[in-house]
Amino acid sequence: MEYVNVIKSFIKSKINEADASGVVIGLSGGLDSAVATKLCADTLGKKKVLCLLLPTKDTPKDDTGDALEFAKKIGVKYKIINISDVVKKFASAIHGKGKKEMGNIHARTRMIVLYYFANKNNYLVVGSGNKTELLMGYFTKHGDGACDIMPLADLYKTQIRELAKHLKIPEKIINKTPRAGLWEGQTDESELGIKYDVLDQILYGMKKGLKNNEIAKSLCVEISEVKRIKNVVSSTKHKRKMPRIAR
Repeated sequence: MEYVNVIKSFIKSKINEADASGVVIGLSGGLDSAVATKLCADTLGKKKVLCLLLPTKDTPKDDTGDALEFAKKIGVKYKIINISDVVKKFASAIHGKGKKEMGNIHARTRMIVLYYFANKNNYLVVGSGNKTELLMGYFTKHGDGACDIMPLADLYKTQIRELAKHLKIPEKIINKTPRAGLWEGQTDESELGIKYDVLDQILYGMKKGLKNNEIAKSLCVEISEVKRIKNVVSSTKHKRKMPRIAR
């Protein structure tokens, strides 16, 4: 795979540019963070990679178990820090409630912990977001979207699945239902309202400049679904840009 070398070169160059001593990654037990971790370990060496496992009471136990097993298998450094108490105290202070709002607090709390260890060790924070999530705005602004480098952000979710096979990521991680673990029963595709296999093809068709009806016909989906995806991509542009400056 050509882009493996491109990604490794990118990681190495950004570490050198920042004169950083290594990287820190939030390892969730899911596909993307496992792939990002493996690429960083292969590029920099396992001693320069710190994985943080940051579960809450809502995190599926098998996710934490899979993350721990994976970190041990490839030999990177790791820490397990349960952030439930921090989230609970913060939510209590602001009278926080609401499933999505609390989910975003979880993600932003993880960001704070990641940057603490990055600052402490002169590391860069590696984000594991993919192109599909970025285009759909499917991430928490200043949460899991906050990082120093994003080595996977030019690959669609389906491409990362293939890359994972190439990197020999454990099958149980590859085949796991994609989920952020922000609340019980949450899955990515249920929130997005579409399967990744179809979504990626719609997004790719948009990139190629195909018309709505051309995309819909080629994938046997409703034109309204293509329009919905285009609207989501457009309405989430602000999440992919730095804050606007009045001039």
